[in-house]
Amino acid sequence: LQLEESGGGLVQPGGSLGLACTASGVSLDYYAIGWFRQAPGRGRELVSCFSDGNTHYSLNSRFTASVHKAWNTAYLQLNSLNPEDTSIYYCAARAGSGNICREGGMDHWGQGTQVTVSS
Repeated sequence: LQLEESGGGLVQPGGSLGLACTASGVSLDYYAIGWFRQAPGRGRELVSCFSDGNTHYSLNSRFTASVHKAWNTAYLQLNSLNPEDTSIYYCAARAGSGNICREGGMDHWGQGTQVTVSS
């Protein structure tokens, strides 16, 4: 399984961005998808854990995860962004389902995409 991320960029405070994580090699049906982020000088934190069509964990209500099965692509919609959301965002996959997304337990990682919130 390979994960390729896209959709990061520069956005003004209060704006929105959509991130995509396209998988190849194996169907995402068999995986829980975790979205993580890492800000400069800080550790990596879990943003969302999604599997079986459900969000099992979300850092806050401004971020919404989903999966498009036919496209084998996971999405993270980021709304009402503020400068504290500036980070590199990573998608990751772990075989199985449920609330199983842990930084040390993911099987596959995307390369990360930079999200910068600034006026």
